[in-house]
Amino acid sequence: MNVLVIGGGGREHALVWKIAQSSRAKKIYCAPGNAGIARLAECVPIGAAEIDKLLAFARDNKIDLTVVGPEDPLAGGIVDQFEAAGLRIFGASQKAARIESSKSFAKAIMQKYGIPTAKGETFTRFAQAEAYVKKIGAPLVVKADGLAAGKGVIVCSTEKMALDALKQIMVERQFGEAGTQVVVEECLVGEEASFLAFTDGKTVLPLPSSQDHKPVFDDDKGLNTGGMGAYSPAPVVDQYLHDRIMNDVMIPMVKGMAAEGCPYKGVLYAGLMIQRDTIKVLEFNGRFGDPEAQPLLMRLQNDIVPLMEAVIDGCLDTCQLTIDPRAAVCVVMAAGGYPEKYKKGIEISGIDNANRMRDVVVFHAGTQLMDKKILTNGGRVLGVTALGETVALAIQKAYQAVAKITWEGVHYRKDIGRKALVRMQTRPRVGIVMGSDSDLKVMEGALGIFKKFGIPIEMTVASAHRSPQRAATYATTARERGLKVMIAGAGHAAHLAGVLAAHTTLPVIGVPIDSSCLQGLDALLATVQMPPGIPVATVSIGKSGAKNAAILAVQILAAADEGLTAELVAFKQEMAAEVEKKADALRGYR
Repeated sequence: MNVLVIGGGGREHALVWKIAQSSRAKKIYCAPGNAGIARLAECVPIGAAEIDKLLAFARDNKIDLTVVGPEDPLAGGIVDQFEAAGLRIFGASQKAARIESSKSFAKAIMQKYGIPTAKGETFTRFAQAEAYVKKIGAPLVVKADGLAAGKGVIVCSTEKMALDALKQIMVERQFGEAGTQVVVEECLVGEEASFLAFTDGKTVLPLPSSQDHKPVFDDDKGLNTGGMGAYSPAPVVDQYLHDRIMNDVMIPMVKGMAAEGCPYKGVLYAGLMIQRDTIKVLEFNGRFGDPEAQPLLMRLQNDIVPLMEAVIDGCLDTCQLTIDPRAAVCVVMAAGGYPEKYKKGIEISGIDNANRMRDVVVFHAGTQLMDKKILTNGGRVLGVTALGETVALAIQKAYQAVAKITWEGVHYRKDIGRKALVRMQTRPRVGIVMGSDSDLKVMEGALGIFKKFGIPIEMTVASAHRSPQRAATYATTARERGLKVMIAGAGHAAHLAGVLAAHTTLPVIGVPIDSSCLQGLDALLATVQMPPGIPVATVSIGKSGAKNAAILAVQILAAADEGLTAELVAFKQEMAAEVEKKADALRGYR
């Protein structure tokens, strides 16, 4: 088939690179493309926002599939116009693209369908926005409502900064029509993550987690940019949070968009702020992120063309994703002065040397070809992307490739992926052992508590009967791995807690699991009846037991941690406040 990719940045180079691997792709065009894309596709001198010209080109060249990279043509209604002309196109409709093109629209949808997000309001008049800023105080975030190339979000640590941001957006119109409205909201704290998924408006098929780096300088300092690098997977999103994100964010948004009469089809991107067990949406984007697309598409092992066709045809439920287990890291190399004023037309050297490295791809973003030389032609110039067996090895390889490339004024962040390394080096304090992986659903109650208190854990499976040596080895080595408490969840005969307790001096808490015809009573009795000298703390059966086991573990740790003690006091107060709310709700039934 003939494929047309729209756009000319790093994301589009990654898309062209991936589509070129498809057995379905006979001829690839890219409008307008760049110097790197030109090696894989025929570049067409049509801008991404020139929808009429793109439509005429697609008709004249018998394009079978059009793939939209950037947000501007989506917001301009390119999908609607192509579909009206009978052409197949991958991307969100104009109505659905409002999830990105209008932050006030996205905020209203999230509030209506209970999707967790920051508290905030939308304003069309400067005076009202100014009064709101003075009312709620700093820190807060001021956002231009429309599209602003990733630069219309200003984090303000003081009230003065917020008022200046309002003036820039609403009075001086630094972002043009994007500043007709502003959203002012609370400033969220935590660690950011990106979560992308294919969706046909019904099925949501998630890609691996990733993390972007927006600020221009190391340690998240300086102005926001379109993105200075990304990596995948992001360890801040473990399996517990992955499931929460799907159930609390992605699926509700897709269902909500359908209910609003604007079903979402394409790639849905959620920018998230994660603080322990709390997930809040910073923004939604209506397409692949850039630079997240680069590491994600390097890890995606599927032929991407059938996936895109399944999205268009509404049969994504027949598809599964195959993901390379290795990590991927993208380092963005930028022009001197970016994200402010910068020069173009500077010759780049060393790209071929970097591309010759195994498992490295240099994706072009702002480049042009002139007299057989590759020159800079934008702020973000290259996205050097590498695969590695671990995040650490992928980081190492990416920066080795970066070192081979140079041009006058080039700059890039030196800390892409560092947050992942810090998180992965944190030693767990609690070990959770299950008799079977089928017990995970029950033990998730414990995971939520540990997330809430910020306590790192590790999980494994070991059976007292089927793998007694594994259980014994886990217990005897627990202290040297830094564990302070162990929780054992098992059903039926449930001797797992006792086996662990027999091989350690650490406190062990047993969770009886309801997995037998005796509804967990057998597990309860087997867990509580330990011989003298083998103490096991025993909690209630099932999910409530798992939650109580976690709280008990926190209380054990808090005996030597005043900070945890204070958090437990606050936790107890929260529970008491919830009871008071329920009591108040019943007072009308006298």
